[in-house]
Amino acid sequence: MAGHSKFKNIMYRKGAQDKKRSAAFSKLSREITVATKAGLPDPNANARLRSAIIAARAQSMPNDNIARAIAKASGSDGENYEEIRYEGFGPGGVSLIIEALTDNRNRTATNVRTAVSKNGGNLGASGSVSHGFDRMGLVSYPARAGDADAVFEAALDAGAEDVSSGDDGHEIWTSIESLHEVAKALEANLGEAEGAKLAWRPQTMVEVGEGDAANLMKLLDALDDDDDVQTVWGNYEVSDAVMEKLS
Repeated sequence: MAGHSKFKNIMYRKGAQDKKRSAAFSKLSREITVATKAGLPDPNANARLRSAIIAARAQSMPNDNIARAIAKASGSDGENYEEIRYEGFGPGGVSLIIEALTDNRNRTATNVRTAVSKNGGNLGASGSVSHGFDRMGLVSYPARAGDADAVFEAALDAGAEDVSSGDDGHEIWTSIESLHEVAKALEANLGEAEGAKLAWRPQTMVEVGEGDAANLMKLLDALDDDDDVQTVWGNYEVSDAVMEKLS
């Protein structure tokens, strides 16, 4: 379950928890804003907004914050954000897809390029790494949703294409077209998901050694600290043995 924005098998995070929480809420609010502007302010009629609200609730974002973000986006004075995707390479030759929402394209491009180059990576042209990923739907559940067999059966019944289960949760993969139908079917059996969104699934994984793993963590943390960066997807895999040495 390695290689995407949750950084599943790398557990440490730097910085104060309050700062991280505030930054996370800011990114969640930004996604709610974009989702609301892209459709209706009703999550029952706007699949992207519903997914954004589910993700916000999974991070314990207060309902008042969610309601304010929707109301602000519905008004004429709401911020306008542009969706941008960057592609490139990190330490150890891993492929990275960086998704951002920004109100200043030049600022975001400069910050992302700096974070990548300072931490052993380099950005490439559009399409330079995305050919090594599949664009799919991803529904995420915590481990407490059920054991691997139960979640697999529920995913099969819901029409999902694949399931990855581990100690830290379950990832249920779908086609793009069936994402929200599968998510609704899963909710009937497993309850509300932690998230349901479009994702980049790597076709092959790259094992990252100790030296490169340390630099990769710094790079991912630098991107995570950027308010404009929403999600980072990658094809990296770091062993538990390497993580024990670095932690």
